[in-house]
Amino acid sequence: MPAGELRYPSPPASTTPQLPQTNNSNGDETWVWAQIKAEARRDAESEPALASYLYSTILSHSSLERSLAFHLGNKLCSSTLLSTLLYDLFLNTFSSDHSLLAASVADLRAARVRDPACVSFSHCLLNYKGFLACQAHRVAHKLWSESRRPLALALHSRIADVFAVDIHPAAKIGKGILFDHATGVVIGETAVIGNNVSILHHVTLGGTGKACGDRHPKIGDGVLIGAGATILGNVKIGEGAKIGAGSVVLIDVPARTTAVGNPAKLVGGKETPAKHEECPGESMDHTSFISEWSDYII
Repeated sequence: MPAGELRYPSPPASTTPQLPQTNNSNGDETWVWAQIKAEARRDAESEPALASYLYSTILSHSSLERSLAFHLGNKLCSSTLLSTLLYDLFLNTFSSDHSLLAASVADLRAARVRDPACVSFSHCLLNYKGFLACQAHRVAHKLWSESRRPLALALHSRIADVFAVDIHPAAKIGKGILFDHATGVVIGETAVIGNNVSILHHVTLGGTGKACGDRHPKIGDGVLIGAGATILGNVKIGEGAKIGAGSVVLIDVPARTTAVGNPAKLVGGKETPAKHEECPGESMDHTSFISEWSDYII
């Protein structure tokens, strides 16, 4: 094994991998890219049927941004939107704005640490459509902010078609984001998502009607949004809040509280809601509140 490349086995579902931290984003990207290449070599050796695929998507590239640009270009191309055009678009965008690549690395780390089904960084890079949709959206958002809106909307359409994830290119998304499973996620034009947020499948951050202007939710850092939750309107979900699966949220949710139900109510009540100390967007704790909230038994 080459010097500096660490390998570790896939963790059991009950454990969280402890990933080393570096002092700067460049070092973090270098370390993660080294892991991805080592994992790809290992997988190519153990499964020769994938060797050509792994070489073309990872091992033949000199950097993470080139690998990611190549993979996204091939995923999102069509008969009229060529992979070579998309490759150049993605590569130029990632290369010109280092913050986009840093956010991609943070998203890779988020999936590796928070999702027990994520067996490696390379698995996330190649196969997690939530991760891929998020990285493609970052490029679409960059295009939108540069007033290249027809191209941003064309890319948005391809992302929705291919990944079943519909994020308007104007929506603002932080880093360390996990779209777990991701199918059916819808995020509206004026939505804002903070850092270290985890969102499960079939979540909607939408508007309430035909009103224009600032009309979509604002999600604070460290928020966890459970599967099938719907948050509508220009409401604020406070830092570290938790939205239970299937909930419908129409008003603000205070920081470090849990909202569940349809319509959603705060666990502990509106006047004295129960507070939690952990960051649910990172802990992925969906159910610890139930014993305090419900007398439901089987």
